Amino acid sequence: MKTPVPPKQVAKVNKLRRISRLLDNAIPIPGTKFRFGLDPILGLLPGGGDTVTGGISAYIVVEAARMGLPREVLYKMVGNILLDSFAGTIPVLGDIFDVGWKSNVKNIELLEKHLDIAETSKSERLFTVGLILLLTLIVLGFAAITVFTVSRLWNLLF
Repeated sequence: MKTPVPPKQVAKVNKLRRISRLLDNAIPIPGTKFRFGLDPILGLLPGGGDTVTGGISAYIVVEAARMGLPREVLYKMVGNILLDSFAGTIPVLGDIFDVGWKSNVKNIELLEKHLDIAETSKSERLFTVGLILLLTLIVLGFAAITVFTVSRLWNLLF
């Protein structure tokens, strides 16, 4: 028998789901079932867009850690962000990848699937702090790679 999810956690998951939907599925393409969000659109802004969306994606993972999700699930969530961020460093192709990959939707699905086994533990605070630092380094690292790539392309073209 599943343990009921506390109302506070339900509200937090709903908030994270709305953020995920905004980033990955907010805009329907008329006449199709296909949707995309702000992630690929903001990704078109060199450096800054991927940094902003990466930071928001990291926020979802940090909140999942605070809800007590198992480390294995959090690692999968970070892997989704890494793949999304790595692809985002490739101009234009990375944004096309973002339209299909939808890392935030995948992470919300992982969160919802494992929420019934989540338990908050004070011993996990150090892990959560480490996770925040790791995600910050990932986001900033990929932003630096993007800026470097764009500047190299700019120098090659001009």
